[in-house]
Amino acid sequence: MKANKNTARIAGFLYLLQIPFGTFGIMYIPKFLVSQGSVSTTISNILANEFLYKLSIVSAILCALITVGTAIFIYITLKLVNIFWAKAIVLFALLAAPISILNELNNIAVLILIKNHEINSGLSVNEIQSLVLLFLRLHEYGMQLIGIFFGLWLLPMGYLVIKSNYIPKLIGILLLLTCLGYLFDFLTFLFFSDFKIVLSEYTWLGEVLMVLWLLVRGRVPDTEKKQFLELK
Repeated sequence: MKANKNTARIAGFLYLLQIPFGTFGIMYIPKFLVSQGSVSTTISNILANEFLYKLSIVSAILCALITVGTAIFIYITLKLVNIFWAKAIVLFALLAAPISILNELNNIAVLILIKNHEINSGLSVNEIQSLVLLFLRLHEYGMQLIGIFFGLWLLPMGYLVIKSNYIPKLIGILLLLTCLGYLFDFLTFLFFSDFKIVLSEYTWLGEVLMVLWLLVRGRVPDTEKKQFLELK
């Protein structure tokens, strides 16, 4: 029982770590450095905050790796309910992580363009600005693509929570709503670019409650363990 609770707490702690790393690594650049409608201002902001810009890249990469670790420990915690769907949680995290890491190459490309004079010496100011804008847009699209998997890993998680007899079903329902929020945001971003509402900003409660359950409660009843062993 103690080992199981420790596993859940590790899962909760890793899940909790995603918040500061993800917020800084993923939201810092678009929220504070990218100036809408002014590429020159964006470039100036990046140059003036180069260390923080690089730190946000590292933070985004760490967040991707932490997500995989979180998925593995959640898998261990929930596999007693249904091992197939528990494996799906890890699968979606493993799909999201490399895309997230590779997507940071777009931010690195921006830094190379504005800092490396050997590369940008043959380019005009307008050409440099156009390329910077291109890479920033590619990064934005990459983040939306990653959002698909950040949503999809909540689908089996929510299902397992609902099917379990030891986690409040409300958490599972809210996790499914969070999943739909991520998927909805991707579709509106892709097909309705003028739609400004980001639904996932309002559907995050399920993940917070899941973190709290893992950290505070996080214990699988012995009856669940016995049933799992009998099925095996």
